[in-house]
Amino acid sequence: MSKFILPRRRALILSGGALSAPMIASGVARAQADWPNRSVRYIVPFPAGGPTDTLSRIVCAELTNLTGQTFVIENKSGNGGVLGADLVAKATPDGYTIGLYTIAAHAIAPTLFVKMPFDAGRDVTGIAILWEVPNFLMTRLDFPASTVPEIIALAKANPGKYSFASSGAGTSPQITGELFKQMAGINLLHVPYRGSAPAHQDILAGQVDMMFDNLPGPLGLMKGGKVKAFAVTSAKRHPAAPDTPTMAEFLPGYEITSWGGICGPANMPPAMVDKLSGLLKTALQSDALKEAFDKQGAERVWLNPADTAKYRADNEARLAPVIKASGAKVE
Repeated sequence: MSKFILPRRRALILSGGALSAPMIASGVARAQADWPNRSVRYIVPFPAGGPTDTLSRIVCAELTNLTGQTFVIENKSGNGGVLGADLVAKATPDGYTIGLYTIAAHAIAPTLFVKMPFDAGRDVTGIAILWEVPNFLMTRLDFPASTVPEIIALAKANPGKYSFASSGAGTSPQITGELFKQMAGINLLHVPYRGSAPAHQDILAGQVDMMFDNLPGPLGLMKGGKVKAFAVTSAKRHPAAPDTPTMAEFLPGYEITSWGGICGPANMPPAMVDKLSGLLKTALQSDALKEAFDKQGAERVWLNPADTAKYRADNEARLAPVIKASGAKVE
């Protein structure tokens, strides 16, 4: 009588089937426990040299110090941060691709974009909010106004004549400008750029009239006497520029700030999310990071993952009416 002998590979698979789930679970647990055991890809959805890139590099340097593994910055700019944010949302949720969580891509874009490539709530794991920065209103040096009321008066007398630059369609500087237009009852032409750096070049060259931009971008220009500083968009005056008034001093109730944090794709293991969140909290307490953030004019903030998700959702809901009223949209 002949014998039927299973091929060795198939026999091993079948015989180990009952143990495969526990073995896989054990392997996943070990992978989470020793994360990171190699370099981590960190996507910044804006060009190198801008405010969010600078702050991200400071955070990644601290994470590298804490873990002994390199957090490698990759700048993937485009579509107001949506292009880079989409790469994070579609990454493998193993903790080795994370990125910058931004007001632009995760709270503004869901309303501004007619078609989003990802769902900012469903497809993204919010890990922590790390900083808040105000925007500053600055103009070219020869702009014929010296106060916010004078800008408003000029714009009302010349509808559509004056332009304001931003670091891109859908960024917080654009929405900051749209809120200014709505509350002041004026018409300004929005000129989007691919990041802050090229916009700075054009305002210095007199190609655009004014610009809303995140700190720390305007600080050097203002202190160097290369632009006129008019107002800060936070509720209180900023310690880095205490003589610059708030926009609310002229338009009561006006307030908008930019923020940044860390996110990953959906379905990241909870233990890994908690570990990274804890590392970020520790990083924010370091003297080196505090000093670096202060130089950039950024206020340190830390929210846990649950509060981070709520913060993003609340920002989206608050900004949606402003975006819709402006008529701005990206096809």
